[in-house]
Amino acid sequence: MVRRWSPDGVPAPIAAYNHLAAVPEGHELVVFAGQVGTLPDGTLAGPDAEAQARQALRNIEGLLGSLGAGPGNLVKLFTLVAGAEHLPGLRTALGETLARWFPDGDVPPNTLAVVAGLARPEIVVEIEAMAAVPAR
Repeated sequence: MVRRWSPDGVPAPIAAYNHLAAVPEGHELVVFAGQVGTLPDGTLAGPDAEAQARQALRNIEGLLGSLGAGPGNLVKLFTLVAGAEHLPGLRTALGETLARWFPDGDVPPNTLAVVAGLARPEIVVEIEAMAAVPAR
């Protein structure tokens, strides 16, 4: 499985994540396009960051499932939020989902960026992912 760690001698992560992750032998790296909080019918799960982040993470989980994988296969996340005012809702959704996915605390690296805007004004959260899946 994916190995994640934060080495000694490096400042501790400032949130729930590890600094490093490695793809195990016999696996290939799969890069996911940024996922937003859209439901299967194409509508947004809600106007707020919490609802959109929860749905974006469900979409990532569905994509992982389509590969015969799960959250344990995640190597890296990259999270974008359109404005600092949306951080509390994002942190709630992300924190609760990652705690469920990684109850042992072995969370993949995650970069969080606050940006001026995303593809459409109503989209306030976008999450990219990378996963290691067994080579086919």
